Amino acid sequence: MQIKVVGIKNCRKGLVILLFLASSNFLNGQPVGDPLPSKVSLSQCLSYALANQAQVRQAIVDEEIARKDIGIALSGWYPQLEIDGSLQHYLQIPATNYPNLGNPPQYTPWVAIPSTINNSSTGLFYASQTIYNSTLYFAARNSKEYRNQASQNTVNSKINTYVDVNKAFFDVLLTEEQLNVLDEDILRLERSYKDAYSLYQSGVTDKIDYQRTQIALSNIRAQRKSTDEGLKAKYAVLKQLMGVVPEKQLTVSYDSTGFENEILFDTTRNLDYNNRIEYQLFQTRMRLQNSQVGYYNWSFLPTLSAFYENSPSFQSSQFSDLYNKASRTSFLGLKFTLPLFQGMNRIENLKKAKLQYQRLQFGMDYLKSVISTEYSQALALYTGNLNELKIAKENVSIAKNIFNTVKLQYTKGIKAYLEVIVSETDLRSAELNYLNTLFKVLTSKMDLEKALGMIKPE
Repeated sequence: MQIKVVGIKNCRKGLVILLFLASSNFLNGQPVGDPLPSKVSLSQCLSYALANQAQVRQAIVDEEIARKDIGIALSGWYPQLEIDGSLQHYLQIPATNYPNLGNPPQYTPWVAIPSTINNSSTGLFYASQTIYNSTLYFAARNSKEYRNQASQNTVNSKINTYVDVNKAFFDVLLTEEQLNVLDEDILRLERSYKDAYSLYQSGVTDKIDYQRTQIALSNIRAQRKSTDEGLKAKYAVLKQLMGVVPEKQLTVSYDSTGFENEILFDTTRNLDYNNRIEYQLFQTRMRLQNSQVGYYNWSFLPTLSAFYENSPSFQSSQFSDLYNKASRTSFLGLKFTLPLFQGMNRIENLKKAKLQYQRLQFGMDYLKSVISTEYSQALALYTGNLNELKIAKENVSIAKNIFNTVKLQYTKGIKAYLEVIVSETDLRSAELNYLNTLFKVLTSKMDLEKALGMIKPE
């Protein structure tokens, strides 16, 4: 029996410890696991950004606010109920003087008669129901368009975030590839430096060859340091666009063999304005503005509502008996309001709404021109960069062959060491130029997809 008691006590102690640990984690707000790993792929970056980026979250909140505004605007269609009450106690009861009818013919002196009782209380219950109201009618008519507009704003924010994160991700990735190129170049120069120094010690060459290698090696190390510092700044930009805290350590992960697949795009696609979210937003704004014109056109219609009122009244000279007996008044009816003249307010608002709609039409024409220009520029940049990439890739292959040939000829004493340095510099420049051009192709492809309205973030 004693063993059972001890076991129960130990179980209780364990439960208390577990509850304490769970509550401490809850109170400290520490998550069980980090939703974003340190090594992230492009899809993980995009998913996290679309869920956590500040501007996207603001757009989602704005969409919810728009729904609440619609609910507020439509609340007038529901019955409106109101209760009002009052309680009064007269410290000095008002009195009214009347002629003394018992003392004709002068009817004097006058008699002061109290006009009320010192304790009184009234209540009011009022109910109304709108039957027709132009403002409420058009609010209900436009509610779908307002929801649509809020949703389109959220989509627009997600598209911009999607594009920005893609560009920042590839910028980081290609900078890391540049570091790899520089590291390979440093290894080649270090080997060349050892070879040149060995030849100098053997008396085959003078010290100029290895000193040139030393200068080139110092320059490339400085370039690598500068590129590495730039990579930190690019990671900071990526984290900012994703909505990640600056303290979070990230490392991008990507299959470099997939670059070739990423750069291909069908340039025969035709531009369709309806695919652009900006165009869709403008169409929604125009429909809402056209509805505003209709509102002022029909705002001369009367407002009609039904109402019911119930008003109890209580009076007593003794407060304890105040609510023992009540006199009630109740009635129902219809209220009809017809605006006859409002100082030209409706006419001027109607003219203003028409001018605003006309302005939106001009804006729509300008937007089409902007979208068409964006598409033309993105297409031209993409095709131009793609052609440059093809040439840059060929240049890398040629530069490698030249470097290997010159290096071999130098070891056999055919070429001067200066040509080795020059060919090595050409190889490094060709490789870095290829990476820069690749980034330009990926960026221009993303701009082309955006211009065509092809980006549909989930």
